[in-house]
Amino acid sequence: MGKQEDANLILKLYELRRDETMRKARDWYAVEFHPTSAQDCVSAILGPNSNYYRMVTSYWEMAASFVNHGAIDEQMFNDANGEHIAVFAKIEPFLPELREAFGIPNYLRQLEALVMRLPDAKQRLAAVRDRIKKLAEARAELDRQLQARAAQTMG
Repeated sequence: MGKQEDANLILKLYELRRDETMRKARDWYAVEFHPTSAQDCVSAILGPNSNYYRMVTSYWEMAASFVNHGAIDEQMFNDANGEHIAVFAKIEPFLPELREAFGIPNYLRQLEALVMRLPDAKQRLAAVRDRIKKLAEARAELDRQLQARAAQTMG
C-alpha cells in the first residue's frame, strides 16, 4: 500500500474521532477515567459510562488492528497519533486481570501489540501514566481554586 493510501486511512480514522459521541467518550476517558485497579475498569464497563469506555477502547483496538495487519504504515500511524498510547497506559497494568475477569484472553491484544513495539515501551507507558496523574492533580487543584473564588464571590 502506498503512503498516500496510508495517509487517507489515518485521516479517515481522525474523522471518526471527531464524531460528537466519540468526542464525549474521549473526554470522559481522558479527564474522568483514572483507574487504580482492574475493578475500576470493570466498574466503568458495568456503570453508566460503559458506552464511553467501550467506544474508546474498541476504537483504538480497531485502529491498532489496521496497523498490525499492514493496512496502515506503523511509523506513519505512530507519528500521527499518540492518544492510543495514553489509552493503553491507563489500563495496561490491569490487562491480565481484565482478560481473566472477562474470559477474553485476547482482550485488547492488537492495541497491546502495537504499543509494546514502541522503543522503550514500558518506560514510555510509565512516563505517560505519570503525566496523566500530574494533569489530573493540576485539574483538581484548578477546580478547588475556582470553587474557592466562587465561594468568596458569593459570600
